[in-house]
Amino acid sequence: MEKQICKQKQNLVEKLGVLMENTESLAPLASRILAFIILTGKAGTTFEDLVEQLAASKSSISTHLNHLQNLEKITYFTKPGDRKKYFIINKDMVIQGIDKMIASWSDQKALHQEIKAYKEHENENISDESIKFDTDLHDDYIQFLDEAMDSVSELRHKITLRHKTN
Repeated sequence: MEKQICKQKQNLVEKLGVLMENTESLAPLASRILAFIILTGKAGTTFEDLVEQLAASKSSISTHLNHLQNLEKITYFTKPGDRKKYFIINKDMVIQGIDKMIASWSDQKALHQEIKAYKEHENENISDESIKFDTDLHDDYIQFLDEAMDSVSELRHKITLRHKTN
């Protein structure tokens, strides 16, 4: 049973790693390290565990651990009488991701509003209806962004409340 769980964890580390390579712009190994730490949970994982489980060199693991710490995606704790560091995700990592997402969507919304205003202004000078700009896409996309930002903001609020109670 433990081998099966280990295999399942390996598969999830790979899938989550690939996703984070694309969404977080992390190097492949940094993504796998972060995925492994996420899937290890509150118990944390040691440097030695990462070297063994990810089959990577000590220097590569060390470099990427330092990078992930600098990005504030991970942190560590120690145990009394144990000299090892136990790496865990920074509990604010999700909040940071949400804030980044909302900022990006806000920028996109502002750009679409500006483009829409430009097109509407240009339409005032065009008498031929067949060549006027269509602004429906901008309206729909702006509405989508508003709804998405509201939804993600609600999620952020729930996570923040959970962090305060834990």
